[in-house]
Amino acid sequence: MHYVTVEGLTKSFGTKPLFRDISFHIEEGDKIALVALNGTGKSTLLRILCGKDTPDSGKVWIHKDVTVVMLEQQSGFDLSKTVIENIFNHNNPILNAIKEYELLTEEGHEPDLDKLTDAIAKMDELNAWHFDSKVKQILGKLNIHNLDQPVGSLSGGQQKRVALAKVLIEIGFEHKHVLLIMDEPTNHLDVSMIEWLENYLDQEKVTLLLVTHDRYFLDSVCNEIMELDREQLFIYKGDYENYLEKKAAREDSEKSSVDKARNLYRKELEWMRKQPKARTTKSKSRQDAFYEVKEKASTKVAEQQLELNVKMTRLGGKILELKKVYKSFGDLKILKGMDYTFKKGERVGIVGKNGVGKSTFLNMLLGTEQPDSGKINVGETIVFGNYSQTGLVVKEDMRVIEFVKNIAENFPLADGTKVSAAQFLELFLFPAEKQYTYISKLSGGEKRRLHLLSILFRNPNFLVLDEPTNDLDLPTLSILENFLQEFQGCVIIVSHDRYFMDKLVEHLFVFEGNGEIRDFPGNYTQYREWEKEEDKRKTAAPKKESTPEPVTPVVIAESKGRKMSFKEKRELELLEKEIEQLEKEKKNIEATLSNGELSFDKMEPMTHRIGEIIQLLDEKGMRWLELSEMNS
Repeated sequence: MHYVTVEGLTKSFGTKPLFRDISFHIEEGDKIALVALNGTGKSTLLRILCGKDTPDSGKVWIHKDVTVVMLEQQSGFDLSKTVIENIFNHNNPILNAIKEYELLTEEGHEPDLDKLTDAIAKMDELNAWHFDSKVKQILGKLNIHNLDQPVGSLSGGQQKRVALAKVLIEIGFEHKHVLLIMDEPTNHLDVSMIEWLENYLDQEKVTLLLVTHDRYFLDSVCNEIMELDREQLFIYKGDYENYLEKKAAREDSEKSSVDKARNLYRKELEWMRKQPKARTTKSKSRQDAFYEVKEKASTKVAEQQLELNVKMTRLGGKILELKKVYKSFGDLKILKGMDYTFKKGERVGIVGKNGVGKSTFLNMLLGTEQPDSGKINVGETIVFGNYSQTGLVVKEDMRVIEFVKNIAENFPLADGTKVSAAQFLELFLFPAEKQYTYISKLSGGEKRRLHLLSILFRNPNFLVLDEPTNDLDLPTLSILENFLQEFQGCVIIVSHDRYFMDKLVEHLFVFEGNGEIRDFPGNYTQYREWEKEEDKRKTAAPKKESTPEPVTPVVIAESKGRKMSFKEKRELELLEKEIEQLEKEKKNIEATLSNGELSFDKMEPMTHRIGEIIQLLDEKGMRWLELSEMNS
């Protein structure tokens, strides 16, 4: 079924065009990701499709049987009303019955038995119990409780989850044909919620158009990518990796085409200057063609990004040390005697459920929160760069370039040269014309990008990044990842972006609750796999059955013929590096043990480590075989 047709759509913001003469179609079952830089019109296009904004020109046709439902960045709730009143604000008989029943059975309330009897009868009459269980699943998975709590008393993240629940409930009840539009649906969700949402959207078989920075989510959910770039729309069928390949090929082709046009333009310009005023038909035709070539030659193409070999503030021998650190808030234990010494260049990811103390831990490292007991010793050379969720704080409105120059005029590089504030802004996708925009005129995502830039421009050597990927677009994330991979200092990252964590961190601090922190040697995907295996083991343990475990060849056989996902290809690349490092470590230990000069005290831990390495090589080798078989 044909859902949406867009023809010749144009929209400007003030004098700046966002997109010009774009056209596309959406069919039933399509799952499309919309990709673009912040501030180039993604949210505006979504709002036009759901009738909340109007284009300057062009047409949007939506099938009369299709209902458009949108999850926006801002929820638009009535803050004085309760959670349940905001979620169930549609006049649908089944939703009304569920709302009444849920209010009467809310935990901690003594229901009126007559009203409860009537509510149950109404649920029976409408056959609403199946829908009620669906509502409970959505609310439970998104950790939404206390339904009679005013929405105004919730945090921004909690409000976003309530808005997501409202949308998912609505599409399940109201209409058969729904186009679901979602603007950054994974913001403020933890990983288990994101994984559940991936599965839910797949099972519901919805038609979907979304904006997201979460590349694993995008790759799992979407089968088509639309990109807004320099006022034009480009469409790519397939996954995120295919999009990257096709985009690179398109940009190479564009660059070649523009180079040819510029060469021709120089020749034609010389002819135009020599051309006499009297115009023949032939010369008039050539002059008209000249202006077409001039327009093509003036096209801006994506230039190779500036590579920053950063001259980082020197790190001394002492970095950061925690000694027997305790921290609690009443009965809530955050740290329970933590000991840890950071090393140069260490990259740590911090994960755990909301409310277990991740932000408190960061604040203690930064010195803005004091431990109950113990010591946190910070090296004299440490310069923190703290990218918090608070966002950009500007005392008064000023232009972007002025804001950055107030920090410093230049950014030092390792070779002794410097990058100007303007060049650094260009690296982070603020072109020259954008640098003179007032900060108040920037989009939310552009302000986040400027905040990040301002932290890095201060040249810290110890970065603390709290949810750095929220509201950042994919091109900016790519630049940030490249920057951090070259960064020689220490990095601590709190993020629910699995791809970002997998690419950058070496090990994890897992906040398990009650003050317990596990130091896990690996990235986020490896931790999640380990966690799932542990859950299986704990579930299977009481049964004590002698059923043999399925052998690996069966798994490999099942994997044949299935195209590897972007996530699996990334895992394969990481496994190859890890196996190589483990083999190298094993070889070094074997060489040390073979010289016969070690004492028993030193030999024993090395022998134990050899056993661990052999087991890890066996496990990772089998997983590598599985993935390699898929890739063949």
